[in-house]
Amino acid sequence: MSRFRVTQTRSTIGRQQRHRGTLRALGLRRIGQTVEHQDSPQLRGMLRIVASMVNVEEIHDHA
Repeated sequence: MSRFRVTQTRSTIGRQQRHRGTLRALGLRRIGQTVEHQDSPQLRGMLRIVASMVNVEEIHDHA
């Protein structure tokens, strides 16, 4: 199963409450912060909501 590395690149100032909450649920609190998550339909939906504020890299497992 693949993983995603998500980095916040834009500020939450002036954004909808839904977008700020989604970033918090992803574990992002500040610009430049990076977190990793397992791929899932829920994660992909969250990334779609905040796509303009994050960079996403796919990390392939070599198992």
